Amino acid sequence: MTVTQNFPVSPNIPQLQRRIKLLFQPIKYVEDFAEVYGDSFTVGRQDGNPLVYFSQPEALEQIFTANPSHFEVGRGNRVLRFMFGDYSVLLQDGDRHQRQRQLLAPPFHGDRMRAYGETIREIAQQASSKWQVGRPFDIRASMQEITLRVILRVVFGLEEGQRLEELQRLISAFLEFVSSPLMSAGFFFPFLQKDYGSWSPWARMRRQKQRIDEIIYALIRQRRAESEQNRQDILSLLMSARDVDSKALSDEELHDELMTLLIAGHETTASALTWAFYWLDYLPEVCSKLLEELDSLGDHPEPNAIAKLPYLTAVCQETLRIYPIVMTAFFRVVKSPIEIIGYKLPVGTVVVPSIYMAHHREEVYPQPKQFKPERFLERQFSPYEFLPFGGGNRRCVGMAFAMYEMKLVLATIVSEYQVSLVNKRPVRPVRRGLTVATPAGMRMIAKFR
Repeated sequence: MTVTQNFPVSPNIPQLQRRIKLLFQPIKYVEDFAEVYGDSFTVGRQDGNPLVYFSQPEALEQIFTANPSHFEVGRGNRVLRFMFGDYSVLLQDGDRHQRQRQLLAPPFHGDRMRAYGETIREIAQQASSKWQVGRPFDIRASMQEITLRVILRVVFGLEEGQRLEELQRLISAFLEFVSSPLMSAGFFFPFLQKDYGSWSPWARMRRQKQRIDEIIYALIRQRRAESEQNRQDILSLLMSARDVDSKALSDEELHDELMTLLIAGHETTASALTWAFYWLDYLPEVCSKLLEELDSLGDHPEPNAIAKLPYLTAVCQETLRIYPIVMTAFFRVVKSPIEIIGYKLPVGTVVVPSIYMAHHREEVYPQPKQFKPERFLERQFSPYEFLPFGGGNRRCVGMAFAMYEMKLVLATIVSEYQVSLVNKRPVRPVRRGLTVATPAGMRMIAKFR
């Protein structure tokens, strides 16, 4: 049956009040609206156009399988431009977007990706070996160190040395600053994205970004000048990649894609790993089952054998379900009128696929607030029911690599250490830039098993 109204119901809440709630209470923001208004609702405006949230599997299927020409995605996500650049695959549409995806995808699949397994485990072992047993440490900071070093080794091909250390330090400082409460507010209040002189936060952020850019461009120039042709890092593979017209990526395109992989690829995985350690401590029976499965592989298992373990996979999937790191898939701005589950949406409407609400539907995930990896062993979920990496032609190109890395890091550390929260109280997600994560400074204690 076709619904006569153009938009789902719209809460009558002042924009300022709504944005403040979205900034400081991101989970409560969508839960409260869903409780009152149901599966679909219209909130506020972006550039004068309404934002419409959808979470029903049938609605998400219609959005993700629609002809891409119906939507413009880059314009809806231009708030990311200052971090990633104009040429990032996240900000492209149409043929340019398709070209970038085709060039980026091959290194993240199959044998190429699996070749990085030992590197991932080695980095996880090195980072965890620095923990002082019995002494509290910041678990998120440790996971960020691991995932950032993985990116710098696997994507950039940087071995231990001054350049790796400098880039790691600069990126860590940049992300901590961007994810601070003040800079997080800048995503929702554009007036904060202004350079008010050298003392202003935005000016400081731009100086940090400029130094990172200088290092990346220098690395690209150096790599182009090298005669060695057998490097397997992702930067080298991207340099040798050609599109259907035999064109290579320019230095600017390479820079922006590297920034995208560097920031999006390690920050999100670090948050997911931090949540996984929280749940394994909060639910000892889950940890016991995981250890039993890991023990079944014997000593020194191959990375690929670890990655195939069903319960380990289920633990990672449930971690990404219950508190997805990114709460919505990419906003889609309607370019030509489209109908979604009976709502006729005009040009300019901003469509928001809600990952969080899709992951908390009672009829899909009974007892959705409970952490139950078994649900992923009992049935398979469609890409419109489980979508932690987005969907359709905008699904994260590094999805398979992120899952592979998450499994290997988790298995490597859990096999050697029991990691426990210092404070046993339940933890709720907080905003961290455009993502949600564990509260800052969450501390754990490691003991040898």
